[in-house]
Amino acid sequence: MRVSVAKVWTAVLLPAPFGPRSACTEHAQVRSAIGLVGQSAALDEILHGRENLVMFARLHGLDSAEAQARAAELLEAMDVADAADRKVSTYSGGMRRRLDIAAALITRPAVLFLDEPTTGLDPRGRADVWDAVRHVVALGTTVLLTTQYLEEADRLADRVTVLDAGRVVAEGTPSELKARLGGDRVLVGLPTGPDATAARAAVAAAVDSEVHVDEERSELVVEAGTAGGTTALLAVVRALDAAAITPTHVQLREPTLDEVFLHLTDRPTTRDGGHR
Repeated sequence: MRVSVAKVWTAVLLPAPFGPRSACTEHAQVRSAIGLVGQSAALDEILHGRENLVMFARLHGLDSAEAQARAAELLEAMDVADAADRKVSTYSGGMRRRLDIAAALITRPAVLFLDEPTTGLDPRGRADVWDAVRHVVALGTTVLLTTQYLEEADRLADRVTVLDAGRVVAEGTPSELKARLGGDRVLVGLPTGPDATAARAAVAAAVDSEVHVDEERSELVVEAGTAGGTTALLAVVRALDAAAITPTHVQLREPTLDEVFLHLTDRPTTRDGGHR
């Protein structure tokens, strides 16, 4: 799901008052309205965090006082103010990413392009960058993010465009894309022994939807269908309770964007979440 901004975005639709601009013929206007954060941080590790931002601000034409003020503002906004006077070489991956995003915001761009901003980060660093992206959006900047982590797209994106082999294969909100795979499903961990057969019979009699067994995971998979996940979950729990059967677990789960991507790119998943 990676996209090359330079090759694909030959025309950029910017928020008002900028309007549509051609990246081929109106270089200066487009560059003044966009910011870019590449996969590798464009930072000087010998300099402190504050010094990096001041340097970028001066390169963008701000005078010394303006550069200092803008750097302080962005350090606070990206939650790296406490490390502002430490060398970037001492920063964690998440801190470097937030500082890199701050550098791209020096000119207050209308649109910010983020190219796989959390690649190689641990879960804490990834969560920190997600918070930074949400903050950028809250400030009024439109963010176009490319990622191969579909959980990231699910959590951050208002709209998702799925690319396969360089072409768009689907577009919509995360919920709209998931709806292509059907509704929620209820996963029931089967007990051992004869109770497994009894559990399947009890659940099948209680719901008006498809029920099958995932042998590998020892689970019943109940397709919620049009009834909805909550209704199906309640019916399953009541049926098991009435049959005096205690499952190992009961879980309500919606399709994931990973499953959607595999389905759209002709590498479909089984209905229980496994890959074919």
